[in-house]
Amino acid sequence: MRPANDIRAIGSQDGSVLVVPVGSVEQHGYHLPVGTDTILATAVSSASADAVDDVPILVTPPIWCGYSPHHRSLGGTLTAAFDQLLAHTQSIVEAGLANGFDAVVLVNGHGGNRALVGAVVSEVGYANPDSQVLGFTYFDLATDLVEEIRDSDLGGMAHGGEFETSLVFHLDPSLVGRDAMDAKPFDEPYDLGDEDLVQPGPLGVYRPFEEYSESGAIGAPERASAEKGEVLFEYLTDEIADLFEAIHVQNR
Repeated sequence: MRPANDIRAIGSQDGSVLVVPVGSVEQHGYHLPVGTDTILATAVSSASADAVDDVPILVTPPIWCGYSPHHRSLGGTLTAAFDQLLAHTQSIVEAGLANGFDAVVLVNGHGGNRALVGAVVSEVGYANPDSQVLGFTYFDLATDLVEEIRDSDLGGMAHGGEFETSLVFHLDPSLVGRDAMDAKPFDEPYDLGDEDLVQPGPLGVYRPFEEYSESGAIGAPERASAEKGEVLFEYLTDEIADLFEAIHVQNR
């Protein structure tokens, strides 16, 4: 946290960028904390902002409550109505712009927030044509790398699987329950449905998570490693840092 005058000073510079991590608090099986999405979105946002040079950039505290009604039945989940979350996130982005920032970037870490982030980008962007509002889901950037380093079959990097567990192993192995990895293979009956965390399908389907597995984790967390998580994290940091620099240049 910085003093208010520092924030205004950074926001007033040409091409200033405000980064807002967007996560969730919802179950990730028995082996990962419920704040996994918030932890990861915040970590990649902060590391990427630290990696850029000569860019006036700040990272806010995360928006920790995501849209997660499909996880509620398994416990450990805090969610809210979509319209409430939309209004809340819009207000935060608008307040960021009011601090003088030329661009606000939402870095999403939860699949259930995709529509929410897209709606905020459109709504606030339309209302503020002299500024730029952007948003993306961080793990979508790792699709190419995943095919090189994965040890699991397609579907092994689903919710609480090899991908997320590897990243948490890298950031803080004490958060991973090594003896509590109870996940089922990802079994999506529709060919056009999701195939993996990093390979979402074009078909949207509502399904409560207990239909996938008793623990709520799907994929292959047992294939995760801290070494794999380090490779993923460094790759994501490089990709996102490049994006932050491009946003800075575009909005100068």
